[in-house]
Amino acid sequence: MRANYKMQRLYVEGQLAASTPVVTTPEQYNYLANVLRLTEGAEVLAFNGRDGEWNAQLAFPTRKRIALIPQHQTRPQPEPADLVFLFAPLKVGRMDYLVQKAVEMGAGKLQPVMTQHVQGRIGSLERLQANVVEAAEQCGVLAVPHVAPPAKLKDLLETWPSSRRIVFCDEDSETNNPWSALTGIQEKQLALLVGPEGGFSEEERVLLRSLDFVTAIPLGPRILRADTAAVAALAVLQATIGDWT
Repeated sequence: MRANYKMQRLYVEGQLAASTPVVTTPEQYNYLANVLRLTEGAEVLAFNGRDGEWNAQLAFPTRKRIALIPQHQTRPQPEPADLVFLFAPLKVGRMDYLVQKAVEMGAGKLQPVMTQHVQGRIGSLERLQANVVEAAEQCGVLAVPHVAPPAKLKDLLETWPSSRRIVFCDEDSETNNPWSALTGIQEKQLALLVGPEGGFSEEERVLLRSLDFVTAIPLGPRILRADTAAVAALAVLQATIGDWT
């Protein structure tokens, strides 16, 4: 069932059940009351990543508090998306964009990966998770993805389950078209690995290509920025062997 894009969606921490009030945070109060200027009885869509999506009415128990009163469930809670998105950290502003787009494109788990040429760093997992929630609110996602702590690429590969195939974007590929490589994949469990601005080192590329559970793909004839490459790769993967098919 597709999301209702005409109504404001709000992520909450509390349990969602019919007629059970959920108190909003101060930031949500400011957004609903002062930015959107919603009043008593106005309706929004609320979700918490566990109980599905609910139509909820606004109530003002005090002048500085808003409670959401769930009326009825509009969408049941789906299974989490299974695609794992592995990415080398970028600089803060572009990493925010990268995380948001990964959620919009169907990633179920986000795993920062430290590579030899990585230029960014993970300053706050809470900030990244907040970007995940914001993207979920905007694009209708109900199963909110989790951001895992950073891991070194070599360490990650040593313990990686061979049943989940990693697709990685290789700028040194001899072809431009990823179609044949992707359509040859038989596994249903997938992960996408996007490297840093400087690309993978030769040592990392040799290691990745030596593993039976890794598939390298090109992304066309042009050199793409890391955040652009991530969106392009997610779109190609989802359209060929992912949840768009």
